[in-house]
Order: sequence, then C-alpha cells, then structure tokens
Amino acid sequence: MTTSELTAAAATGDGVGGELPASLRETLPGRWYTDPEIFAAEQALVFEAGWFCAVRAGDLASPGDFETVEVGRESVIVTRGRDGAVHAVLNVCRHRGARLCTAEKGSVRRSFQCTYHAWTYGLDGSLVTAPNIAHMPDVDRAAFGLHRVAVREWLGYVWLCLADEPPPFSDTVVADVTGRLGSPDAIVGYQVADLALGRRITYDVAANWKQIVENFMECYHCGTIHPELTEVLPEFADGLAAQYFVGHGAEFGASVEGFTVDGSPGLGRLPGIGPDQDRRYYAITVRPQVFVNLVPDHVVFHRMFPVSADRTIVRCDWLYLPEVVASGADLDRSVELFHRVNQQDFDACERCQVSMDSRSYARGGVLVPSEHHIGEFHDWVRTRVGHPR
Repeated sequence: MTTSELTAAAATGDGVGGELPASLRETLPGRWYTDPEIFAAEQALVFEAGWFCAVRAGDLASPGDFETVEVGRESVIVTRGRDGAVHAVLNVCRHRGARLCTAEKGSVRRSFQCTYHAWTYGLDGSLVTAPNIAHMPDVDRAAFGLHRVAVREWLGYVWLCLADEPPPFSDTVVADVTGRLGSPDAIVGYQVADLALGRRITYDVAANWKQIVENFMECYHCGTIHPELTEVLPEFADGLAAQYFVGHGAEFGASVEGFTVDGSPGLGRLPGIGPDQDRRYYAITVRPQVFVNLVPDHVVFHRMFPVSADRTIVRCDWLYLPEVVASGADLDRSVELFHRVNQQDFDACERCQVSMDSRSYARGGVLVPSEHHIGEFHDWVRTRVGHPR
C-alpha cells in the first residue's frame, strides 16, 4: 500500500480490503484500539449498556463494607446493606454533584455523607438527611436519593448494569457461559460462589481491552509464548484454543497430576465436578470483560477494567475450597502457572498495542482459521457501537 492509501484507510476505518484467501478473515482496523472517540463509544454503548462484573461478593462481607468501581464513564459505589443485600448507586451527590466517596474501598457504619454540604445517604442510597431539610417541607426525600444501579449476584461476584432497562441476565452473561460449556448445568459442580479467595493479583496492562479479549480467546500463540501451559495442556501446542470447541475442555498431559507450574498435584479437588470434567481445563469469555478458567481443584477469575484506549486494569482471583485456604496450604505452584500465562499474554498484548497506530496496520490484520471466532467478537463490538461490518 502507498502512503496515501494507508492514510485514507486510517481515516475511513475500512478493513483490510480486497479479496482475502478463504483461510483468512480481517481484523478490526488499528484505530479501533487507539481512537479516544471509539473508546468513548464503547464506554457508553458496551460497558454502561450491559452487565459488568464489578466486585467479588465476598469482599463485601459485612454491612457497610463498600467498593467504588469505574463502569464506563461512571463511578459506582457498591455496598452491603444492613439487610445483607448488595446495593449499587452512582457516586454523585444529588445536591451539587460532588463525588460522594473518594476511597477505593472501606467500611461505614450506616451512611455515606458528602463532605461538601453534608447531605447524608443510607447504604441503599436513600437520602437520610441534609442541613436545614426540615425547613423545606416541600422536598420529598425519596425523590433525591442516589441514582440506583441494577445489581445481580452470580458466581460469587456482583454484576452491575447502568442501563435504564438492563438486558436479561440469562440472555447475556449466563448465555455466554452456557454457549461455551454447552449446558447451563456444566458450571454448577464447580460451586464458584462457595469458593474462597486464595490469591489476587492486579495487572496494569498498557493495551486496549479488546487486545486482551482477543488474546484470551485464541491459542494460536500458545506454542510460541506459553511453554509452561503447553506442558500441562499439550493440545494447546497445536494452536487450537479450547474455546473454539463448544463443550470441550483441554485434557491434561498424561504425566501431569495437577494444574500447576510443574505439573505436580493440585489442592483439594472440587467435589461437585463430574468425571468428564476431571483433568480438564475450560476457558470461558463472558463479554465484555470477564474470563473464567475452570480446572479440577480451583477457578481463576479475571475482571477487566478499561481505563483508556490504551490501558486496562486486570484483577485476577484464584479461588479454592474454603478448607484449602483456611489450612494455609502453599498455593504458589498453583498460582504461578496462570500468573506466568498472564504475564506472557499481557506482554504480547502490549507489543501489539504499540503498533496499532502504524500505517502498516491502518486497515488491520488477518485471522487464521483457529482465530476465526474472534471475528464474531469483533462483529459483536461493531454492532454495539453502531459500526456494523
């Protein structure tokens, strides 16, 4: 391509263009990973419009415990009420719009108070009191509570939706899990909501959130950058991700005893998994920002928090049977395997991100057959931001 053709491609956002061999499909153009306007559209039309996995329910153990999270362009307070229910409200005082809570997490006794004019709200967001409000009998306190956000608890996590009319949870989040595993009951035996947090690692990744999703969905790269993973899951060396096949779990190698960095035995096999799930690994992408990894003795749960077009925070939880965590068992060999996978993956994503503004990638790249399912993810994003293929 000439310089003028590359410049035109960057401006229009067209794909690779021309006839591709049947084995190849086009990717998104490079500007989809760098353009602030596209990222802003994704914030509004993807992250604020659908279900977003925000907080691990166990992190809100007691009434008054809270976390603030960024969902799209909004700050949200997620808290445990005195009735045991989880509530979520926009982090904006209804008086003059001050940020109500500036802490990332913490605990309050009964209420949140704005430090500007002392408007005070209950854990469910209701307006409790405000200075001189008794002298304003025409003010209906019920009308001036914090704006509520739709909440669901599932798999031990709190999912939020900022939309006025949230899409059905069963048709989106649950459907993604069912579509990957082939049955709505296949995840039940892992008892994810009953597991305990063994380790959490937060990664600050200099890459667009879509880079990370695409990487997780395919294994064309596994033989190149994941030597430890392919030792445990030999079929990954052939470049076919388990996510490519509905209901299929990658089988452990013949001499591998557990999903650990050295293939040594795991920790406390989950009692509810079936014989067909033993010695197998299942990876699930829940659009737009969750990865769930299932193995016989633990679950690895990723949540992505897109910060900008070229930066994403990823929080990764390793979950085990409560008695395993309580016993003080050494989790290092178990955690180390996927920690290395994460480091290898995120390094690859960052290597791609720095090229997204190159004239060489203005029209995008290509997907080989084992990556064709990524094209469905691209179409999913295009449709939501109003740019169908």
